[in-house]
Amino acid sequence: MKIQEIREIIKLIDQSTLDEFSYESEGTKIKLKKKDKSSVSTTGAAVESSSITVQTPVVEAAPVQVTETPKETVVEKVEVVVEDSSLHKITSPMVGTFYQSSSPDAAAYVQVGSKVSTDSIVCIVEAMKLFNEIEAEVNGEIVEILVKDGQLVEYGQPLFLVKSV
Repeated sequence: MKIQEIREIIKLIDQSTLDEFSYESEGTKIKLKKKDKSSVSTTGAAVESSSITVQTPVVEAAPVQVTETPKETVVEKVEVVVEDSSLHKITSPMVGTFYQSSSPDAAAYVQVGSKVSTDSIVCIVEAMKLFNEIEAEVNGEIVEILVKDGQLVEYGQPLFLVKSV
């Protein structure tokens, strides 16, 4: 199991209401437990940390414990974006993979500074092998692209910020 896969599992468990999660496959065991939610950051937002124990059938290998905590800078950035009401958010209508262009060798649909209209295609979200074109739904200019090409996105996650005209 790759470290990126473990990080994705941590994020999913951290966002869920589960308190404990166990996974075993091909001799690899992962056990996740959420800690007490009583710790508070300096900004007043609750911070949780998850601990992971990974055990693999490697000789002379002890269980590895990794503790990750959310980074406060990400929370602060989100707060700044949410407070700017003059910008329109183009959000993902589904869970899937974000693509900026129709193929890896094609140019991106939009870039920062691109003018868009209500029916302009701004990206593709691939879900279950179906490529869904996402439209701007507003006239304006792309101010910021909030996700990277190939990144997994959630339902309702902001993808672009558009300055309406």
